[in-house]
Amino acid sequence: MTSPIAPLEELLETGDAGLYEIRTTAPGPQGMLPLTDEMLRTWSSGDLFGLTQAVGMGWRPQDVLAPQFLILSTQGGLRAPDGQPIALGFHTGHWEVGLLVEAAARQIRAWGGLPFAAYCSDPCDGRTQGTTGMFDSLPYRNDAAQVLGRLIRSLPQRQGLVGVATCDKGLPAMMMALAAARDLPGVIVPGGVTLPPTHGEDAGKVQTIGARYVHGEITLEQAAAAGCAACATPGGGCQFLGTAATSQVVAEALGIALPHSALAPSGQPIWQQIARGSARAVMHLARRGIMMRDILTEASVHNAMVVHAACGGSTNLLLHIPAVAFAAGLPRPTVDDWTRINRQVPRFVSVLPNGPVPHPTVRLFLAGGVPEMMLHLRELGVLKLDALTVTGRPLGEVLDWWERSPRRQAVRQRLRDADGVDPDEVILPPAEARRRGLTSTVCFPRGNLCPEGSVIKATAIDPSVVGPDGVYRKLGPSRVFTTEPEAIAAIKGQSQRPVRPGDVLVLIGRGPLGSGMEETYQLTSALKYLPWGKEVAVVTDARFSGVSTGACIGHVGPEALAGGPIGKLRDGDWIRIVIDRHQLEGRVDFVAPAEATHPDGQPPAKLLAPEEGTQVLAQRTPHPQLRPDRQLPPATRLWAALQQVSGGTWGGCVYDVERIVEALERAAIAR
Repeated sequence: MTSPIAPLEELLETGDAGLYEIRTTAPGPQGMLPLTDEMLRTWSSGDLFGLTQAVGMGWRPQDVLAPQFLILSTQGGLRAPDGQPIALGFHTGHWEVGLLVEAAARQIRAWGGLPFAAYCSDPCDGRTQGTTGMFDSLPYRNDAAQVLGRLIRSLPQRQGLVGVATCDKGLPAMMMALAAARDLPGVIVPGGVTLPPTHGEDAGKVQTIGARYVHGEITLEQAAAAGCAACATPGGGCQFLGTAATSQVVAEALGIALPHSALAPSGQPIWQQIARGSARAVMHLARRGIMMRDILTEASVHNAMVVHAACGGSTNLLLHIPAVAFAAGLPRPTVDDWTRINRQVPRFVSVLPNGPVPHPTVRLFLAGGVPEMMLHLRELGVLKLDALTVTGRPLGEVLDWWERSPRRQAVRQRLRDADGVDPDEVILPPAEARRRGLTSTVCFPRGNLCPEGSVIKATAIDPSVVGPDGVYRKLGPSRVFTTEPEAIAAIKGQSQRPVRPGDVLVLIGRGPLGSGMEETYQLTSALKYLPWGKEVAVVTDARFSGVSTGACIGHVGPEALAGGPIGKLRDGDWIRIVIDRHQLEGRVDFVAPAEATHPDGQPPAKLLAPEEGTQVLAQRTPHPQLRPDRQLPPATRLWAALQQVSGGTWGGCVYDVERIVEALERAAIAR
């Protein structure tokens, strides 16, 4: 039954006569602006009116000429003073960052500055998994970076920037915005992490309760209990080294966040101290004339890539680090750069989701976090120690301090006392990590299905399906899907042809042109927590979360809708995957058409060579159901077109204005 329309009286009348006792004037702030003859003669009307606005908001007139510092954040939701929710945010990651803004602002004021605060909130990739909300996820990053940049430029007298952010797209956007403000000092304040429950599942595993329930792995009651407990504290990013946590690590490794600031537990005193220290740091930088262009250099980008490899970070940072570099006016890392560094740098961090021991991110912080990793990396000789940091000191001096600092001793001892965990079991000495079989982070397979390359987080492949020589080999029939809901239904066994052990699940048309390059953690996580999931490989032109698992190959280029050969596969085609986890080499090839399959379901005796497979695919038409998603927003279609002209996913999905303008001019001339 349709609900009746509410009476207008219910919406507008309250019965309170005092409601209409409306004031029409107010006395205004008392005192006088500290104006001078020179100010009135030379300042713009906007700068003068800004002083009026400041006292109008309650600032003391005698203090309005203090140096201005802008604090940007991704705050979301509305908290009461006691922390209770009045209106929820999209996720825990931005729920408490307003406390960091407050701590930084109070510090700026205490040091004689005039703090301003502005906000551009962010979505949650976990909340939008498997929904059309994911179509806005990666494009949001570019939009937010533009909005944040406009906010920076809209405060003309700002002398420094503090960027407070936490999660998958908000923090990369914040880094891009500060990187683009090259002639200003700036500091990133990573928003920290949420704690894991004392008893329960982490926020990564809990996202698989639907798939596990359908397959009888857990009961309804177990699913309900796990779902309730996973975010054990109200603020901070997820407890695993996904995109959110990796972005925090990268911000610190770039030198644009204070040492030992990434992954602090949200809401705790050490977390708020980082905001106060960051505010002091940006004021020091301003006084010394040290700008973002002095800190964000090719050396700092190199260091970020090295730390990313050492910790086994999210593959999404292959999109974000190039974007930050581009915003800073630096060369964007190439696939060859990533491959070189990952061959050079061992992985020696044991943390969720890929372990080998599933330590939560708060333990990585207590084990010493980024500076502790960098001590090992310095011994290996792979860091650029002369890179300047927001401390005003080069990285080498920062590491000298960290090695002997009371802070280092205190946090590492706290990990022993609180959790009974040896810090060297979380951040392992590299030689010990190698002895235990930890392998490098990412590999970039090519082949006739991905001639421009692809990405696999080689650390995530289940060791039980890797050969004794460290090589993963798979030959299997393809199960081709053009939408994520179809694929997840097949994994759950809710389709006519469910995915089975031995299959290669192929998801096409989900790159930038098809879906905004959606993240498909829903698929990969479901496979991880199903007993037979390790026997299934995934190949897609979409992307994965940093918590993705298994033999999952993404970022396939060209994407299907850009004419990529992956878009010509059919159900039952045979695919061969070879990934060498030591040499970081790999191939993904179509090797036989479906019709060549033996009647007993086995592959044909003779497989096509990669070059022969290329020729067969070239003669095919695209998959009949391949098309952009019907619900793709126009804004995302525009984003996809602009980033395609600007270098595509391997260029970081950025807007290269010069290349875009050049393409438009060529098109105009052609008309």
